[in-house]
Amino acid sequence: MRNSDVNTNLRRQFLKNTVATAVMFAVPPSTFAAAPGKTKIGIIGSGRVGTAIGTAWLKAGHEVMFSSTNLEKNKQLAATLGPNAKAGTPREAAAFGDVLMISVPYTAMPSLGKELADLIKGKIIIDTSNPIANRDGEMGVAAREKGAGLASAEYLPGARIVRAFNAIGAARMAVAAQDAGKVGMPIAGEDAKAIEVASALIRDVGYEPVLVGGYAMGKYLIPGTPLGGEHSPEEIKKIAATLK
Repeated sequence: MRNSDVNTNLRRQFLKNTVATAVMFAVPPSTFAAAPGKTKIGIIGSGRVGTAIGTAWLKAGHEVMFSSTNLEKNKQLAATLGPNAKAGTPREAAAFGDVLMISVPYTAMPSLGKELADLIKGKIIIDTSNPIANRDGEMGVAAREKGAGLASAEYLPGARIVRAFNAIGAARMAVAAQDAGKVGMPIAGEDAKAIEVASALIRDVGYEPVLVGGYAMGKYLIPGTPLGGEHSPEEIKKIAATLK
């Protein structure tokens, strides 16, 4: 090949690289927010659990919108957590998230299901809410008798639910990543893709997900059951094998 041809090719490659670099830096940072492995997550219920897990997801690089009945509180929270944190109403969070996490008092589930019915159909929902009899009254008792997994599926029709973060206290959720994978997270669900997506997000918080079964097994994912409290992944598997 002649030197002139070599020089021409080098100039073309140089120009190509220069243009590509210029284009990349000209694009606003938000364009790269949806990079592979990063997820838009809408959190409905920004109490202790919602705040702790949402903060962990932000640290993992995801975009999170916090919502509750107190929009101003969520705006203040988002302002302290960086540009990937946002605040909105529950409907805005449901529309924003490719994945939703619901973490509300269980008595709010029926009205929430109706209010968000058009937004949650077909969507992956991580359900952290637990029925508590002395707080939720007759509804809480009925949901515990039916099983929280089956009850949530009725209140959130059409959603692809994975129950998780139910059996472990909120206090340690914010620091779980310090011992990533050592503590297991029992989960229950029936949609393979939803389980896959939720499992990846659970690992981002610092837990190792362990599928214990379908919605019917959700009755064990509450405090006070054999799966309540912190267990290693292997311990969860052994305990789950004894349950029906």
